[in-house]
Amino acid sequence: MLKITLPDNSVLEVSKGSTLADVAKQIGPGLAKAALAGRIDGRLVDLSSPVETDLAIEIVTAKDPAALEILRHTASHVLAQAVRHLYGEQVQYTIGPPLTDDFQYGFYYDFDLPQTITTDDLATIEKEMTKIVRADLPLKRLELAPQQAKKRFGGLGQSYKNEMIDDLLRNEKVSMVSLYEQGDFLDLCRGPHLPSTGKLGPFKLLAVAGAYWRGDSNNKMLTRIYGSAFFDKKQLAAHLEKLEKARKQDHRLLGRQLELFSIHEDIGPGLIHWHPKAGLVRHIIESFWKEEHLKRGYQIVYTPHIASERIYKTSGHLEKYGEMMYSPMDIDGQNYYVKPMNCPGHIRIYQTRPHSYRELPLRYCELGTVYRYEPAGTLHGMLRVRGFTQDDSHIFCTPEQLSDEVGGVLELADYMLKSFGYTYSVYLATRPEKFLGTEAQWDFATKALHQALESKNISYEIDPGGGVFYAPKIDLKVNDSLGRQWQGPTIQVDLNLPSADRFSITYVGPDNAEHEVIMIHRTVLGSMERFVGGLIEHFAGAFPLWLAPVQVAVLPISDKISEYAGQVHDGLLRANLRSQLNQTADTISAKIRQATLEKTPYMLVVGAKEAQARQVSVRHRSEGDLGTMSLDAFICRCQDEIDCKGKAG
Repeated sequence: MLKITLPDNSVLEVSKGSTLADVAKQIGPGLAKAALAGRIDGRLVDLSSPVETDLAIEIVTAKDPAALEILRHTASHVLAQAVRHLYGEQVQYTIGPPLTDDFQYGFYYDFDLPQTITTDDLATIEKEMTKIVRADLPLKRLELAPQQAKKRFGGLGQSYKNEMIDDLLRNEKVSMVSLYEQGDFLDLCRGPHLPSTGKLGPFKLLAVAGAYWRGDSNNKMLTRIYGSAFFDKKQLAAHLEKLEKARKQDHRLLGRQLELFSIHEDIGPGLIHWHPKAGLVRHIIESFWKEEHLKRGYQIVYTPHIASERIYKTSGHLEKYGEMMYSPMDIDGQNYYVKPMNCPGHIRIYQTRPHSYRELPLRYCELGTVYRYEPAGTLHGMLRVRGFTQDDSHIFCTPEQLSDEVGGVLELADYMLKSFGYTYSVYLATRPEKFLGTEAQWDFATKALHQALESKNISYEIDPGGGVFYAPKIDLKVNDSLGRQWQGPTIQVDLNLPSADRFSITYVGPDNAEHEVIMIHRTVLGSMERFVGGLIEHFAGAFPLWLAPVQVAVLPISDKISEYAGQVHDGLLRANLRSQLNQTADTISAKIRQATLEKTPYMLVVGAKEAQARQVSVRHRSEGDLGTMSLDAFICRCQDEIDCKGKAG
């Protein structure tokens, strides 16, 4: 007999050769029926896994946070088997991971298909998947030597799988690989999976897209099929509702509808063209950003868009980030690159003369445009681009100033995010397995970040090993109106660039000796492209009054009122409100509908009655008719609302 420890610390005796499924049966028939997978010493495994003595055992059911990922992973295998059944042995299947973000599809699988399929074919594939689920096929895990596995897949004509096995041999030096078999379908997979296809809950196929093999545009374009799966129909229905809401708020859709931005293939993918309305939103945000930084002692700098390769050799960008940098241009026999980062330029500004500790901290900030290569398959509207403007800053300080400086950044980030109506969560990312610098340096920097968070009474979670190789960091992840989390402000303590091996950035201390400076990288918005794209989705295109490109639409009922309507329009402009006067021949209902579609916060309807009383009839885009009031009273209302940044309307 073997003795195993259960989650409640009780000890259970089981027979030698028992599996986790046997353990579940021994604990009780209810658990045996609900069991989906298990954990052995914290590691997720299949129910068919054998148990050994002195191990902690846990049975995973649908209530476990990991269960949904296992369910969706199995759904992707059922999808691949169904596609293989329908489209024949010529089908090459590649990878099919689960996705767990609430606003993503639940899983996908990439195929090299002998024919084109569209969303019209998804219903047929779903029917075949349903047959496989009803057949309740066991998912059997096989452990084979790599060459044996390659022989199995070679017999099935699956060249992509054999390429993946070769990668495992080359990169991970594996001696065995795991395969999963369900009926006539075989896949290369780490697992774990549900015990059988019959355990799969309700599912829905949702989309067909193209995806390059390994995300590389030099490789073949594959067919990606997306789906979602849950344990019950209510969960699936709620998820589909979320996806539909997110689709309607997609910044790419709203960008076209509201004429905010565009991307042109003949200019280049991933390069944003800001139309007048979005350009005005960006101007407002950048002006706000500059004002708040100047209030806090930052100094605005500007650095060139190109630089010699010499600086990027010194910084290490050519070595570490060469793949994301664009090809060099020859200028006077010297290679130049468009800049991928702003930090080398800021460092050189700092180093134009010696600095005393009495001058520190120095806070340089720049809305600096940078360019980085992103694979074509990863580009996504304004959210994933190749050219973007960072709200960048680098703070040069002494070790004693580090904690206070980080605290100041946290205060600024909090103010900025709340002004845009965001809440956020905070994470402290610690030392990864591979890192630059000494453990003592990392401990010092991490402690300073801890102290800054504690001094501001900020609740946070630890992200173990989540720091970049050169720095621990604080990440603020913003929560939008749909409940999604976006990467927001980040604060990093750089243990690489100031070092003698890189730039040797120093200051003169009280002892008249040179000391290595502490350098902080930070953004509070990220990039303007990603931030504005996120705002479009956060507000569903209905920007709050202070950000709206057109704040007020003046709508005369007829041409007879045009003189008074013009006076109202001029009065709004004098009050620094962004007004638009609609003097078209449309009916007033058509004018209201147009302003509403354009998501203009306020509409002032003016007719003979309003002109005679020297008033305006006020409509709000979401609250409807607000009645009549004087123009001065309306202007005061707007100014109060603008002063209360963060209010969506």
